[in-house]
Amino acid sequence: MPAPRSLGRSLGLWALLIAASGILAYGLALARFPAALLLGPMLAAIAFGVRGAGITLPKAPFQAAQALIGCLVAHAVNAEITGTLLDDGFLILLVVLVTVAAGAVVGVILTRMRVLPGTTAAWGSSPGGAAAMVAMAEEYGSDPRLVAFMQYVRVAAVVLSASLVARLLTDAELPAGAAQAASPAAPLGAVLATLAVAAVGAGVALALRLPAGALVGPMLLGSALHATGLASISLPPWLLNGAYAVIGWYVGLRFTRETLAETLHAFPGIAVATLAVIALCAAWAFGLTRILPIDFLTAFLATSPGGLDSVAIIAVGSKADVSFVLAVQTLRLFVVLVTGPILAKWIARAAPPDPAPRG
Repeated sequence: MPAPRSLGRSLGLWALLIAASGILAYGLALARFPAALLLGPMLAAIAFGVRGAGITLPKAPFQAAQALIGCLVAHAVNAEITGTLLDDGFLILLVVLVTVAAGAVVGVILTRMRVLPGTTAAWGSSPGGAAAMVAMAEEYGSDPRLVAFMQYVRVAAVVLSASLVARLLTDAELPAGAAQAASPAAPLGAVLATLAVAAVGAGVALALRLPAGALVGPMLLGSALHATGLASISLPPWLLNGAYAVIGWYVGLRFTRETLAETLHAFPGIAVATLAVIALCAAWAFGLTRILPIDFLTAFLATSPGGLDSVAIIAVGSKADVSFVLAVQTLRLFVVLVTGPILAKWIARAAPPDPAPRG
């Protein structure tokens, strides 16, 4: 019968995809690349999608992964970061707005030059958590494949530049797992509480039809509970890595030969735009050292447009002010998530009209 044969083929392809994802993720982890368990599955899935494997991932697992990413953001919100936000709230907000504005300007330029569609350029150039941006992109009609490509080109560039700056300004080593090693093993009660926050937050937000509710609901609920000490948000590595892998597969399997060609065509513009955003943020970081009593490394990491997780790894392993860096990065992620839909519409309007057909 064709159905069992088709099921067997799908299971075989999934087994191969999981194996290929593990191999790539292991290689990226050895190279100390951030979010290796997202990038490995995404790259493997792209290869399968481009070759016409014909397997897809349902939306329910993707939404569950979104909920866990929301809890990851919530975990970054603690009493120390809240205190930093209260003490230097105005200046931190100014830092955040300047960085978000730099990303918006780049999005407008990419749109005006017809490098990418408006909404895709908006989410791809948003200086927030890469996994969160990819997870939200589809909710607003953007192409998550191109958004993922833009985000992780920028993550790679930010990690390289931030690591270089950190190594030039400090003698400290930058271990790949510094952020994770600083946290004790997650107790079962905290993991169950986190899963409850993910389920309740996502369920309520989706029922209320909030934009990107599977991500935003757990993020808001978890942040309130974690910052006030009412609940301990904890994500063991196996759970977080599973969420990363699901997002990577969901995005990667949607690539086709046509999408890959479009992505490669847009790469030169994306690379230039990425370097421009990093340069603008570095200039702003230098200005911050003249305003606040912070060193350049702290200012550079706080303003760098990379993912919160990768920046945290570098900050923990260096002599930077970790509380200030994470306060700025966390607030910026919240601002990007709130302003993203508005900026996406604004950037989309910047697209020049299609040329009139010759007749």
